[in-house]
Amino acid sequence: MGYETLDYTVDDGILTLTLDRPEQLNAFTVTMADELVAAFDRASTDDAVAAVVVTGRGRAFCAGMDLSVDGNVFGLDEDQRPTLADLHDRLDDPAVHDGVRDTGGRVALAVYRCTKPVIGAINGAAVGIGATMTLPMDVRLASERARIGFVFGRLGIVPEACSSWFLPRIVGISRALEWVYSADILSAAEAHEGGLVRSVHPEDELLDAAYALARRFTANRSPVATALARQMMYRNSAQPHPLEAHRVDSLAMFYTSVGDGKEGVAAFREKRDPDFTGRTTDMPPFYPWQD
Repeated sequence: MGYETLDYTVDDGILTLTLDRPEQLNAFTVTMADELVAAFDRASTDDAVAAVVVTGRGRAFCAGMDLSVDGNVFGLDEDQRPTLADLHDRLDDPAVHDGVRDTGGRVALAVYRCTKPVIGAINGAAVGIGATMTLPMDVRLASERARIGFVFGRLGIVPEACSSWFLPRIVGISRALEWVYSADILSAAEAHEGGLVRSVHPEDELLDAAYALARRFTANRSPVATALARQMMYRNSAQPHPLEAHRVDSLAMFYTSVGDGKEGVAAFREKRDPDFTGRTTDMPPFYPWQD
């Protein structure tokens, strides 16, 4: 499968998903949104992929929405007058899907539902959607030259890509609001101090650090258990009562214990590496829940 705006390369179980419009600083387009959704959905069912590392080609990660296109630069249909009911009742209606729904949000939801660990390797400028698309990624690493900004206020628009759900969970509500209100461009060090990125690296060491982390996440791990744990953390943390988490935990524990868990216990007893055979193409029958 070919892409116009991305490079999809798998090596030794790690998918490097590279935003690939370097002459435009990897500026975001509707085509890129559609291709990112397709790529993350593909990775979820690609048994050759154990983890995903997302980065940008050239000197930027993603410089935000491409504002040079004609018409509504966000790809929205200005003839419509959508309501909240439309977003409940007609979410996948082509008119709503293509003309109303936030393109960055569609990408964020694809990252959210991915069954593989996702690591952002922010190699340069990441502003607007370039910043918010990283929020559903599990861990963010940054190059020393990375610059990150939630700059929507400068354009008279609002944060998108489900960032009002993700950003406060990552950095806290007060800091999230400060960064959105000010629309400042953060240095890599400031983003690290604020808890947005895990670590800061010299530019030429960033991808190696991301790959090393991806291998720590996936070596001798059950793909099914990892996929379930990822979704349990995101979904259960938003539940109104821990009983809801208990229901899901019980099912997940039941099905992993009768699946890869048997091999994991045997390997532990025999003091050897496990040979897990579960695949994310064959998830337990209760998955996905809440969809």
